[in-house]
Amino acid sequence: MFKLNLKIALRSLWKYKGYTLINVLGLSIGMASCILIFVFIRYQLSFDEGYKNEDRIFRVVTNWKYNAFDDYSSGVPAPFPAAARAEFAGLEKVGAIVKRGAIVHVNDEAGKEVFKNKEAVYYAEPDFFDIIGVKWLYGKTGIALKEPNTVALSVSKAIQFFGSAEKAIGRSIASGNNKSLRVTGIFKDMPQNSSFPLQVVISYENYRNKNQVNWDAVNSSSSCYVLLKTGLKVTDLEKALAAFNQRHYRENHVSGNQVNAFQPLKEIHFSELYDNFAGNTIGKREIYGLGIIGLFLLLTACINFINLSTAQSVNRSKEVGVRKVIGGERSQLMLQFLMETFALSFIALIVACALTELALPFMTNLLKGDVNLSLFSHPAIFVFMALLVLLVSFFAGFYPALIISGFNPVLAIKNKVSLGNNGLSLRKVLVVVQFAITIILIIGTLVIMRQMEYMRKKPLGFDTNAVAMVNVPGDSLARTKLSIFKERALKLPGVLSLSYCQTSPLSEDVNSTDFTFNNIKNHDFEVRTSRADADFFKVFNLKLIAGKLFKESDTANGCIVNETFLKKMHISNPDQALGKVLDASGNLLTVVGVVKDYNDKSLKEQISGIAIFQGKQEYYSAALKMDPRQLSSGMKEMQKLWNETFPNGVYEMSFVDEEINSYYDGERIMGTLFKSFAGIIIFISFIGLFGLISFVAAQRTREVAIRKILGATTYQLVNMLNNSFLQMVFVANLIAWPLAYLFVSKWLAGFAYRVDITVWPFVLAMCISMVITFVTVSLRSYKAATSNAVNALKYE
Repeated sequence: MFKLNLKIALRSLWKYKGYTLINVLGLSIGMASCILIFVFIRYQLSFDEGYKNEDRIFRVVTNWKYNAFDDYSSGVPAPFPAAARAEFAGLEKVGAIVKRGAIVHVNDEAGKEVFKNKEAVYYAEPDFFDIIGVKWLYGKTGIALKEPNTVALSVSKAIQFFGSAEKAIGRSIASGNNKSLRVTGIFKDMPQNSSFPLQVVISYENYRNKNQVNWDAVNSSSSCYVLLKTGLKVTDLEKALAAFNQRHYRENHVSGNQVNAFQPLKEIHFSELYDNFAGNTIGKREIYGLGIIGLFLLLTACINFINLSTAQSVNRSKEVGVRKVIGGERSQLMLQFLMETFALSFIALIVACALTELALPFMTNLLKGDVNLSLFSHPAIFVFMALLVLLVSFFAGFYPALIISGFNPVLAIKNKVSLGNNGLSLRKVLVVVQFAITIILIIGTLVIMRQMEYMRKKPLGFDTNAVAMVNVPGDSLARTKLSIFKERALKLPGVLSLSYCQTSPLSEDVNSTDFTFNNIKNHDFEVRTSRADADFFKVFNLKLIAGKLFKESDTANGCIVNETFLKKMHISNPDQALGKVLDASGNLLTVVGVVKDYNDKSLKEQISGIAIFQGKQEYYSAALKMDPRQLSSGMKEMQKLWNETFPNGVYEMSFVDEEINSYYDGERIMGTLFKSFAGIIIFISFIGLFGLISFVAAQRTREVAIRKILGATTYQLVNMLNNSFLQMVFVANLIAWPLAYLFVSKWLAGFAYRVDITVWPFVLAMCISMVITFVTVSLRSYKAATSNAVNALKYE
């Protein structure tokens, strides 16, 4: 029976090749998009899975609650790990890990340098490896990094440094101030979908701040992970954690109501409040948004199938009538038509797999090559594809099968079957739903594009054109060369000015602290501190609105604050702030000037209250203002000078505008995906619309011919066939507008600086949908209206 139904199904699909092609095209594109979205979502959801005891692993985070804002950090104070180990009875293991950047030097056995590069290095306690269950190739947890001056390498790093993992054991590397680190362990490479991209891990005994006792100094790169004892839940530690926070923070009057909290391992990758070592996070909202788009795509393709199948069912009325007369039951007919849908869906799946393979490199490129997506990377993808075929076969095929199998056999044989108002009404509803989805995505895409354009063009309050950031070595010897380096650099062709600073004006690398202003302790917000020399304002063209710039020769430690700092301190006249003393983490600073506000963070966040002051020992970068006409040659000369001045360092350079653009990678990716999938849905919708109008025109051939003979013009006939479709698209717009407004309002709420929602994206979406509908329908309507009426009546 199965074989017979399959044979009939394939014959039927071949007989109606045009409609089969439209259905296969729509379903395959919709399926391919769904598979592509599923592969991406599956990859994101797979982060940090597969660890032994993963349900008992937690990261410790730090939170603050000021009067005016809340703050969050993935780090912990330096004394936390030892205190937690001693005071929490419910913790089986506690492991601290710190991420730093350092220049790694590797020499061969003859002492010749074979490798020098800046690498991400970690300082970790042995218990950390036990907690996450690192797999050792050589060495073991508890021994490899127990002693100081030891290091563990990943297999790939061991091969890069020494040629093989075996040769690495016992050899030494140098990292920053750690001149001789003996390799005592080799661990297997961490998976790509891990929040721990460990490659060079140094004994925690070498971490210089390990014995720090300051509980209100927190760096997001200094993390701590804990493993709960078997049988315990994190809720069982709530009382102990509250007592811990009370003892170490409140009783010691640490500002900002500072507390620690436990974050489950599986939430690290999706956290919007805390970063991670991989620097790779995605919000659950983005995951849900892509999932909804996938459902929309599939729904659009299924609606196409239902509309075309029910419209086309009249052509198969004789077949149904004959089969019923000779004893065919309705259930058998439904099974046959569902088999046709299954066969078509399976063919569409094969085409979809080919389309997905073609699209995966573009998805990988969109993500800047950070992931390696594959159609065959996980068994769950095959399960998804199987379920996809079954669900599409059922939802797209059930209603048409129900309609076709229910024809009256007598009327069916006489070819007098009509769908009636119910079938027509349902098709109209489905078309409206389909176009409402399309219009929502068009509006969403238009608003996202406007917001991205706004972020690219919004004045940030400082100059980013042809400004480069070059790293500055932090060792004491390099510090003595900064003056001569600056003097020589300013003589290079193309270099207009140079400033030593911590970061560029807009940076996510934030140093903030509580403070006292004019001898009054502030409890409303933290001030962001930034160290830079006086040329910082010249390089970035920052505007001073009161006071003066500090000078390098000043004996007093002067600082410059921004307008937002004054607003938050309720100071209306900038001159009133001059001469006041700001005490920020022990830095006694006299306010000598006020700078006009500039955006110091991404446009998702408000401008911070900022204090800029000198700090010669904490300049990490040299900001270079270049002549755009000599940019390429000037930067080459700069690199040559840098390598001559700091021969033991590694030159790094980036342009400020490129760094700023990188802060919006998530929005860039979502915008590109929205544009792509909105275009796909538009394409699917309108090929379905073309198929539907083709059938409607064929069904009304006799009516069109009679009207033409009675004097109807081509325009009137085209208008007659177009009207119902244009009305449906108009209704779809009315339904889509409020839903689209809710969507874009919620998305824009994530930006402190955003475009206003105007009526124009909605009007433009209506115009796009109406014009494309008019063109699509008119092409087929015009052909029907200009056909020979005599031939049509003869045929009828």
